[in-house]
Amino acid sequence: MDFALKNADLAAAANEKADALVVLVPEGFKPGTDALSALIQTARSAGDFEGKPGQTLQLYAPAGFGARRVTLAGVGAGLARHVAQAVRSALGGLKDSPVRKLALVLAALDQPGEDVVRAAVLACGDATYVYTYTKAKARASTIGRVTLLSPAGIGRQGVAEGRALAEGIAFAKEWGNRPGNHATPTLLGQAARTLARLPRVQVEVLGPKEVAALGMGSFIAVAKGSVEPLRFIVLRYNGAAKSVAPHVLVGKGITFDTGGISIKPAGEMDEMKFDMCGAASVLGTFRALGEFQPAINVVGLIASCENMPDGQALKPGDVVTSMSGQTIEVLNTDAEGRLVLCDALTYAERFKPQSVVDIATLTGACVISLGGVRSGLFSTDEALAADLQAAGEQAGDLCWRLPLDDDYADGLKTHFADVANVAGRAGGAITAAKFLQRFASAYPWAHLDIAGTAWKGGAAKGSTGRPVGLLFQYLLNLAAKPAAADAVAATRKPGGRRKTAAPVAAEVVPAKAARRTPAATVAAVAAPAVRKTASARKAAAPAPVRARRGARPAA
Repeated sequence: MDFALKNADLAAAANEKADALVVLVPEGFKPGTDALSALIQTARSAGDFEGKPGQTLQLYAPAGFGARRVTLAGVGAGLARHVAQAVRSALGGLKDSPVRKLALVLAALDQPGEDVVRAAVLACGDATYVYTYTKAKARASTIGRVTLLSPAGIGRQGVAEGRALAEGIAFAKEWGNRPGNHATPTLLGQAARTLARLPRVQVEVLGPKEVAALGMGSFIAVAKGSVEPLRFIVLRYNGAAKSVAPHVLVGKGITFDTGGISIKPAGEMDEMKFDMCGAASVLGTFRALGEFQPAINVVGLIASCENMPDGQALKPGDVVTSMSGQTIEVLNTDAEGRLVLCDALTYAERFKPQSVVDIATLTGACVISLGGVRSGLFSTDEALAADLQAAGEQAGDLCWRLPLDDDYADGLKTHFADVANVAGRAGGAITAAKFLQRFASAYPWAHLDIAGTAWKGGAAKGSTGRPVGLLFQYLLNLAAKPAAADAVAATRKPGGRRKTAAPVAAEVVPAKAARRTPAATVAAVAAPAVRKTASARKAAAPAPVRARRGARPAA
């Protein structure tokens, strides 16, 4: 999908040539003398439209308009979340229409902020996302271009951020939605390699021999039960000076989780393909970083394997040795996520990071605690926890901090190793975080348990792409801090230009590639249009596929 930004008031918006015109209308709208104002006022006077959040009114071929289809969409007080709700509702009503060019009118809003524009762009990506990869007759969205009609000077930054984030969320959704046989560790490594086509992104994929040489005994133990070889993926985004320490994201990449010998119940076990959504969120965040090009250094680490009940599989009571040298008694093989993450957390030390955040569909206990609204947040660092929580609020990708009192670690004590991998049912999300904390003492660390937020079940079954929004906003906020400005200055040559790319890019997906690329591939074009470099245009998402609750992860 291609995005454009165009300066236009309501009078000009009525004449915009498009297949469909979606007009965002607040409850307190004050009509003018133009045709659109008259149409809105007529609908309000008749009692057909009030402008409440999510309310829509569709009209066909109204006289005097450049678009055949006109939809009024209520945004209430005009908050970003209300705008997102309105756009999703309006585009949902158009999904079966042959709409290719859509005009989205923001001119009725009272000075919309960049956050509102970004929310509108993201909602367009979300509403037009269609999973098609393993469906022979599925039809992708026909909408190929969205023009945002906004008051003068408003929206350029919002479109740029929204476009990049929509790309990242779509990437995460696609890989989260893939069935296990289409998203093996090997294929996940190949997906990561495609990101190296983006500016300033580097990717390295390690196999079993390299991982064994590193001494990742805990990670290897989980992978032993599967014929699919493990992969350890290392991504680097270099947007600041080399001397600036990176921030590290660590993703759990269990591409299918049977529970191993401690096998899960059969009901809804198919949803355990989503157990790699932590890894997918790291990939999606790097996609967004590569598109937007902020001034920050980021490292992504993904430990990926299957958890299967093979003759060589890890058994309850086995003791394994982690990369850190700590020994672990495995009391439950379905608590495998922490076993792969602990070695990745130890590996992160080599980067001397400013912070480390791990993201994992870790515990069913977190679903019981927070449901599907907020991700669980744990941290040993007050500033890091505050930054993540604030970013979640900004992005509408919410999290909630839970405790890490030392007393919660008592249940992890064992006679036969340095630590056990589970501590019983009580406080299960917290004790899982306490386990990970043992391996993250060398740097500021936080853990996001996304078992309740990474995907939805039932009729809406599919990956949500969370928490890409939270992570991207967190990194953008860090890049905007004074230290980041110093890092940018360090990338300049004396008397020369900064070497990093401009933060606004554009990409148009060829029609023939539409079925094989995420539906939310978009471009930010802001009069005058800004186009991407040739190397960036080559970076299309890898071949995607489709997108809870009975078989939630134990870890």
